[in-house]
Amino acid sequence: MIIINNFIEYKALEGKMIGTSAWHKINQAQIDRFAEATLDCQWIHLDKEKAEREGPFKSTIAHGYLTLSLIPYLWKQIAEVRHVKMEINYGIENLKFGQAVPVGSDVKLEATVKSVIDLRGTVKVVMEAKLLIRNASRPAYIGDVIFLYHFL
Repeated sequence: MIIINNFIEYKALEGKMIGTSAWHKINQAQIDRFAEATLDCQWIHLDKEKAEREGPFKSTIAHGYLTLSLIPYLWKQIAEVRHVKMEINYGIENLKFGQAVPVGSDVKLEATVKSVIDLRGTVKVVMEAKLLIRNASRPAYIGDVIFLYHFL
């Protein structure tokens, strides 16, 4: 895990792939809870028998937004940003889903710091987030996640 204490240390990471998280298994219970929370109850996510019989992946798949919602959890396994009085998830740009994540898949986040800018005391970090699927040739997604930090 990388420790980042301030703007200068963050800036030194610019342009570097700084690490990957641990593998996280996507299970049906997590998919079910996400469907309930978001009211997105499509059969491709919830109906195992129909997904096996009629679905293109022969199993249920995770919601794309479920996999995106894992970014904060997985990011915290890669880096610890210290001395912050506030951290804001500011946005996601240029996101493309590369392939579905079937139930039972292991995923991990690969993080590359693309840019670090000091906006008069607010540090804007653009991080390329790539969600890898174990034994898959393409990532589940790749996109630029934007964080704003207010260091102490």
